[in-house]
Amino acid sequence: MALDPALADRICKAVDDGFDAQLDYLKTLVRFPSQRGDEHAVQDFVFQELRKRGFAMERFAMDEEAIKRHPGGSPFSDTHSTAPIVVGIHRPKVETGHSLVMQGHIDIVPVGPEEMWTSPPYEPRIDGDWFYGRGAGDMKAGHGAMVAVFDALKRAGVQPAATVYVQSVVEEESTGNGALQCHLRGYKAEAALIPEPSHGKITRGNVGVVWFQFTVQGHPVHVREAGSGQNAIEAAYGVMRKLRELEAFWNTKTKDVPIFKDEAHPINLNFGKIKGGDWASSVPAWCTVDCRISIFPGEKPETMMRAIEDTIAKAAREDRFLANNPPKVVWNGFTTEGYILKPGSEAEAVLGRAHQRAWGEPLQEAVTPAYLDGRVYALFDEIPTLNYGPSAERVHGFDERFSIESLRKATKSMALFVAEWCGTEPV
Repeated sequence: MALDPALADRICKAVDDGFDAQLDYLKTLVRFPSQRGDEHAVQDFVFQELRKRGFAMERFAMDEEAIKRHPGGSPFSDTHSTAPIVVGIHRPKVETGHSLVMQGHIDIVPVGPEEMWTSPPYEPRIDGDWFYGRGAGDMKAGHGAMVAVFDALKRAGVQPAATVYVQSVVEEESTGNGALQCHLRGYKAEAALIPEPSHGKITRGNVGVVWFQFTVQGHPVHVREAGSGQNAIEAAYGVMRKLRELEAFWNTKTKDVPIFKDEAHPINLNFGKIKGGDWASSVPAWCTVDCRISIFPGEKPETMMRAIEDTIAKAAREDRFLANNPPKVVWNGFTTEGYILKPGSEAEAVLGRAHQRAWGEPLQEAVTPAYLDGRVYALFDEIPTLNYGPSAERVHGFDERFSIESLRKATKSMALFVAEWCGTEPV
């Protein structure tokens, strides 16, 4: 049943009335430098904010052994976050509507050289319609909107008439294990809403991701006799060229994946970090390269992992030195599948009506050649998983930003969706 128009108007007005407070809350989130492993303080803040609003609270660590046993788990490493997962649970007076998971990640990526930012990355800045700051778009704007939805509903005199789990997770940017831990913890609902930045569109599908590291050992000598040594950095270039060929091969499969047919290059390989050598006048004895590559939804990570191993082995066979000193490969992050959201669910129809009212236009769909935590809820809980949020630009880059007006509209859509999907009851 569609939402009562008078209540919908009250909810939209309530979002507007509280929007300045929503932006102030978001500024506080952005000021936390919550890079991988440093999310403890911001998770404490989120815990306290949800508890102040009357949520039943849980805070728990990840179960490494359980994650290792699960087919959706990614490898742990020395840099894996130890910050807790925070979950706020709203329980209604009477359960009459559909239950819901609302989930957002609080971890962010490094800022890079700060002198290349127009303003300090952890000091929020507003310029016209743009809100700047590291993590502002990906995805603290959406994370804060989850809280703003409950504030707006309360301001409108109602609350969800169903159980809602508000999950604040870590490790979204590196393994996806935070979302998986929520699944392993046993939280179940009839739909999931994840407000990642999506330019006000629903995400129809996304790729899986594999992280790996390869290390090449060289033979160090003084540079005066470089020809008698083996330069590990130069040898790593040969391996990287072969991996580029693997990337090109996978992109030839785009025509076989209908939802990605309009994407020119959905499978992206990135050499994200390289280290090597010890001294400018010594032929380098080692080189380590950290890499990321994606896979089409429907493919298992193991398929790409085997392809990577085979490609690196081929590169070694074609190099006289590496043939006897093959590179070592380590899986040090994501080994995750992608997913496709099946159309036609009741939850998607409800979001479509909410979007139409908030934006004044029909809900459109998009795909993304990136990882999304939604894969956990879509693949393992097998529920409609709606990735939907504001417009953001320059994520993972300098001067990351999101559109303030798009956040206002997305927050209205989310609040209207929760009110119709979960039903409402008086506060």
